[in-house]
Amino acid sequence: MSTVIALDTSDVRFPTSQSLDGSDAMNLDPDYSAAYVRILTDADDGLEGHGFVFTIGRGNDVQVAAIQALEHHVVGKSVEELLEHMGATWRSFVWDSQLRWLGPEKGVMHMAIGAVVNALWDLKAKRAGLPLWQLLGRMSPEELVELVDFRYLTDALTPDEALELLRAAVPGREEREAELLATGYPGYTTTPGWLGYSDEKLVRLSREAVADGFDMIKLKVGGSIEDDVRRMRLARETVGPDVRIATDANQRWGVDEAIEWMARLAEFDVAWIEEPTSPDDILGHAAIARGVAPIPVATGEHVANRVIFKQLLQAEALSVLQIDATRVAGVNENVAILLLAKKFGVPVCPHAGGVGLCEAVQHLSMFDFVAVTGTREGRVIEFVDHLHEHFVSPVEIRNGAYVAPTAPGAGTEMLAASRAEYEVLAGV
Repeated sequence: MSTVIALDTSDVRFPTSQSLDGSDAMNLDPDYSAAYVRILTDADDGLEGHGFVFTIGRGNDVQVAAIQALEHHVVGKSVEELLEHMGATWRSFVWDSQLRWLGPEKGVMHMAIGAVVNALWDLKAKRAGLPLWQLLGRMSPEELVELVDFRYLTDALTPDEALELLRAAVPGREEREAELLATGYPGYTTTPGWLGYSDEKLVRLSREAVADGFDMIKLKVGGSIEDDVRRMRLARETVGPDVRIATDANQRWGVDEAIEWMARLAEFDVAWIEEPTSPDDILGHAAIARGVAPIPVATGEHVANRVIFKQLLQAEALSVLQIDATRVAGVNENVAILLLAKKFGVPVCPHAGGVGLCEAVQHLSMFDFVAVTGTREGRVIEFVDHLHEHFVSPVEIRNGAYVAPTAPGAGTEMLAASRAEYEVLAGV
């Protein structure tokens, strides 16, 4: 038996605002950051669990403090008990009545829980000697259902329904694992599309994306309709008619504005419009979805929890569901969201980029293919070519697809040297 002896945190920030990497209509000068956590144990194996919450600069220290507030849930606890019953472990965090008051199940505290939960999954996968996607993909349907908190979900998805969905996907698991290892998982890239980039840089990066094998790129929109029309025209002329171009407004508009704006961009054969309005406005998304059809609506990176995802699906307010590895409360809640998406027949195309989001979320999509949906049709994972060099197991892209990772863990471990170089010390 081993014990958790420390929950170590770091405030890590990268100065990406200097090159306007990550700039969009709402976030003009982001400094990609990670509120980082390590779970240390007294086990002889020397393994650690690593997790983080992605932020964009100021306030990262607040997120770090929220993670530190969870110390009593893990320090001094049996590692084996925490990892053996990850459903119960998840509920012990989220059902903490005093911490729950700060949400409930949303915001800084909920994301902090996600960081610690993800770090525990990283440790569990390392102990199993497997990448997280394989660990999850080899769990029994019964074990997977136990991970999920079905409170608030049963009007849309019951445990018995989830069990039936998962059992139906058991045949062919081994073949799909082998297929992933051989061919990877389709990706698309936002690298050309940041709003602060010049037209010349947009054209150059769009051309490079096609040369790298991507058949879809994404452009940020919402600053100026005239600029957006010009940039979309440049992108379409550069990539040709066969490469899809998605758009992302990053919550910039109200309902009517979103519909009017997308009517101007429809001529460019838009693959989807992402986050057209507030992530909390379920009925607004539904109205936009009707108003911009046949352009699909995609959303999810800022959706706070599985309950809002449930309602978005029930209201037919999205056609593409975008999970995020660090917005909700970790792997467990994302498993719930993947099951909801399967029930409603909506494809999941995760949000990534940032700091380590590509490394983390690929495992969830690959698990989804192996053990939930059994398909990659209509599904892609976002890719942005930033900051991967700071991770122990950096994501690998080959011919526009994510290469399935084989290193044990959740992909969330940052290099110690990078953490030290970019850590912001308290009071500095």
